[in-house]
Amino acid sequence: MKDLGNQSETILTNAQLVLPGEVITGHIVLRDGHVAEIGEGAARGGLDCGSDFVAPGLVELHTDNLERHMQPRPGVNWPHSAAIVGHDRELAGCGITTVFDAIRVGSIVSDEKKRYGKYARAMADEILSMQAQGALRISHRIHLRAETCSETLLEELAEFGPEDRVGIVSLMDHTPGQRQFRDISKFEDYVCGKHGFSKEGFGEYCDFLTGLHDRLGDAHEAGAVAAANRYGAVLASHDDTTADQVAVSAGHGIRMAEFPTTVEAARACHAHNIQTIMGAPNLVRGGSHSGNVAAKELAELDLLDILSSDYVPAALLLGAVQLGEMWGDMARGMATVTSGPARASGLKDRGMLEPGQRADVIRFGMVGGVPGLRGVWVQGERVA
Repeated sequence: MKDLGNQSETILTNAQLVLPGEVITGHIVLRDGHVAEIGEGAARGGLDCGSDFVAPGLVELHTDNLERHMQPRPGVNWPHSAAIVGHDRELAGCGITTVFDAIRVGSIVSDEKKRYGKYARAMADEILSMQAQGALRISHRIHLRAETCSETLLEELAEFGPEDRVGIVSLMDHTPGQRQFRDISKFEDYVCGKHGFSKEGFGEYCDFLTGLHDRLGDAHEAGAVAAANRYGAVLASHDDTTADQVAVSAGHGIRMAEFPTTVEAARACHAHNIQTIMGAPNLVRGGSHSGNVAAKELAELDLLDILSSDYVPAALLLGAVQLGEMWGDMARGMATVTSGPARASGLKDRGMLEPGQRADVIRFGMVGGVPGLRGVWVQGERVA
């Protein structure tokens, strides 16, 4: 890196540059937080990348990773500031330079046995404060996961406003027997494993959730759509299963569909110009833990647009590389984790290696058939 007074410059040369639609051998100059120059062939000086790939920093739209840091073991509540820093550093180390932290809104507070409490406003305050203080290495935005099958969704949404960097609001409905858990036995395995319910307790829990949905579901869905419009956030659906559900999503103005569970839903999304997001762990492990459609199947049908790391941050780059190999087009595979999510979420200043874009850049090589990160820059500053 060269010191240019109040500017800084980094030159990466002898690299395979992942550009929009193509990969070329060349060099890139990062200056004063932006991409200043891209050229073919080697440049004098700079960091010799030894034919490694240099690509835009990864853009993550949906990750549950922060929750894992908040509660590393059942019943263990980690200090939030420490959880946020650990989460931030892990993502930076995986090549993610922009993240929409997925935070649940909508809680159950009336029944102690079924209770899961509210935390979104307090957690968002801490993330935003730490970002403003310069304590975080990557760019954080808020993704509110609006649980319509809950008791407190509307009051929790009312606690947020346009100033809160809420970039995405996704509509979730975990009523038993539909969407992600249309196979009730999969829902039973998940709930009993997570909450320790007995068979009898599971049946009572399903009845409780169904009653909540019947009483409050429609109002909660309408309220979440209105809240997203008030924040200026992009709307996303969650776990669409049928063409009818996708048609409802399109009527709400939804632009992204997180984890459609069937080929039918994915086809309907494309018919309505809704971008489909699939989990990179689903792709890497060869299928869904919930028994839903495999990401690889949608990729083979040209129905997969964006990858999310979901619950394994390191899966994002690995999944993109696997798609590049599957499609025979590394630029296309990498677009599912760079320009694709950036444009779908309304971010126009990142996600591509082009002059004027933010200097959010990663360098990686292939190690034993998997990508190994060798450098991560955010606005031109090396962070990992």
